[in-house]
Amino acid sequence: MPSKPATVTMDAVYSAPGYLFRRMQQIAVALFMEECRPFDLTPVQYAALVAIRTHPGIDATRLSAVIAFDRSTLGSVIERLEAKNYVERKPAREDKRVKLLHLTRIGASVLREIMPSVDRAQARMLQPLKPADRKALLALLAQLVDLNNEASRVPLRAEDALEHLGKAS
Repeated sequence: MPSKPATVTMDAVYSAPGYLFRRMQQIAVALFMEECRPFDLTPVQYAALVAIRTHPGIDATRLSAVIAFDRSTLGSVIERLEAKNYVERKPAREDKRVKLLHLTRIGASVLREIMPSVDRAQARMLQPLKPADRKALLALLAQLVDLNNEASRVPLRAEDALEHLGKAS
């Protein structure tokens, strides 16, 4: 006789880690977009600008590794930043087919100006928690991300990418 299928309730969904992470990601993006609305930047575009500022001359493949973002989707992110005149692509000296990314003056200025808004968004995400809980949550999230890095579709490979650039930090 076939066994009766288990009954799954919405409580099981609402308490699942994956569901909670997805909801927090939605909230995080919403708060970022609200605080940073005047700059018309997404969180991924912001991360790309920070990485390009930190590592001028990085190529798209290494940028993908540094910000742990899908390489095929990153192309459209770079195109949008280029269209806004925030970044420029320059051919590499040793291989003209490889395009290296650099912030423009406008991109550097926007990055400086957006920082208070980004800081407000980050603070708002954690504001409902007590300071000790904020610290504990961030430590646990960092640990989970690190321990599960290899399970990601795009594992963080910042050290490998930067080592290849000769700019390991």
